[in-house]
Amino acid sequence: MTEVQNHGSPNGAAAVAGASTASHGTFFGASTITRDDPRYDSLLRGTNHRFVGSPDYVRVVSTTRQVVEALDEAVAAGKRLAVRSGGHGQENFIANPEVKVLLDISEMTGVSYDASRRAFAIESGATLGHVYRVLFKGWGVTIPGGMCPEVGVGGHFAGGGFGPLSRTHGAVVDYLYAVEVVVVGEDGKARVVVGTREPDDPNHDLWWAHTGGGGGNFGIVTRYWVRTPDATSADPAELLPKAPAATRNGAAIWSWDSIGEDGFRRLMRNFGDWCERNNDADSPFAPLFPFMHVAHHTLPPGCMVGALIDDGVPGAEEKMAAFLSAVGEGIGADPFVSLQDVTPWLYTAAYPNYGDPGDPQTRRFKLKAAYHRKGYNDQQIAAIYRHMKGEVFNPASLLLVGYGGKVNTVAPDATATAQRDSIFKAAYQGAWASAADDEAYIDRIRELYADIYAETGGAPVPNDQTDGAYINYPDADLADPALNTSGVPWHDLYYKGNYPRLQQIKKRYDPRNVFRHVLSIQPPQ
Repeated sequence: MTEVQNHGSPNGAAAVAGASTASHGTFFGASTITRDDPRYDSLLRGTNHRFVGSPDYVRVVSTTRQVVEALDEAVAAGKRLAVRSGGHGQENFIANPEVKVLLDISEMTGVSYDASRRAFAIESGATLGHVYRVLFKGWGVTIPGGMCPEVGVGGHFAGGGFGPLSRTHGAVVDYLYAVEVVVVGEDGKARVVVGTREPDDPNHDLWWAHTGGGGGNFGIVTRYWVRTPDATSADPAELLPKAPAATRNGAAIWSWDSIGEDGFRRLMRNFGDWCERNNDADSPFAPLFPFMHVAHHTLPPGCMVGALIDDGVPGAEEKMAAFLSAVGEGIGADPFVSLQDVTPWLYTAAYPNYGDPGDPQTRRFKLKAAYHRKGYNDQQIAAIYRHMKGEVFNPASLLLVGYGGKVNTVAPDATATAQRDSIFKAAYQGAWASAADDEAYIDRIRELYADIYAETGGAPVPNDQTDGAYINYPDADLADPALNTSGVPWHDLYYKGNYPRLQQIKKRYDPRNVFRHVLSIQPPQ
């Protein structure tokens, strides 16, 4: 595989010869799509249809060389540029009216083994499902990435990346060996830079910034390389975690009417307590990935608790049964659904559209999130119950997903992912179809969040219970002092003590602040 090699300063000349050679077979030249092109309207939206851009043109690229050329052209013309890979960003980063050039890298989908780096090269437009399929079919390995197979790796990796295998294997960025980024120097020229995990690499900081520093901050990622940190083999089948052969799925569902408020409180407490007790990397339950889903009482399925586990783990069936029993203890009612089943791993990991909310018409979203070091307290559980059982419909679903385990064995400053002692992530997301509902529904999601975190100014501030928020679930509300009254700025909620270093890296690799949005890292003053 031909690749860009540049071990000098980002302000020095970088070799781009051969950068147009992709690893995914036949590809097209850069395609420029303007307003009078019949393709234009189809390319303006990401997953969240609340935001529709109006750029002067969309440039669809398939090689690193084309990215360099497109970036040079936009910067020379003074046009603000935004980048889209999978399109799953939840805020108005790419559809901002100030964005005049939308760079679509979704056709850069190559996944291959690079023997020179002893690592797998993954182009940033590839989706998680595509990555899982290629790694599994070719070498029987995988990465501990997310459950939504249509998500692009461009943003998923840079923001930290996690999924059902993270409690066993760690975060995605714990496997990041190198990153190829097109940056813009002080002279306004685009250059290709490769930063690696190697401590003596002069571009080591650029690698570090992409281990949780978020997308759209430093440049345009065109390729990642991944391998297990301590791997010494030259056999690619030994350079990433082995993929499971099959996944065991378990779930228990209670109707709202059957459990009442006391039962709901006990269920929430049971889930949080279980996560606290089984959070260590050496816990026998570390391979089990727990989740809890709660929606408004007018929507199915009710109150659901479930988990996934590699069915090859010794005692997987017994572990699942013990988990479901523990979370259901003392509820006062039996679940109306209680099940375990086993499916081939790739079917679960890469099934099309699995995990994405909504349908082709229901694509208007608002997402808010938090890291939790402990489960919810009684005040917070009461707030959740009040909103979920209220007569006024709230579109928000509460999704708790297990975290910790191997993730928490890494120091907070070893990568840009600072949250390294949480037990679960909480996501509060609503999905609806009509623009007429935007204002009311967003207000209700905000009210739920504000009530849950009322004791800390409407935000999950770093304390003994919560630990900020996940940048891959971006929420512009945290930068609004009217909504975040905690006194903790948005960047400390996302990056904590790593933010000053990220600012210095921003200054070095994006001195002109070309790459910016409402939650972008700001150069130091």
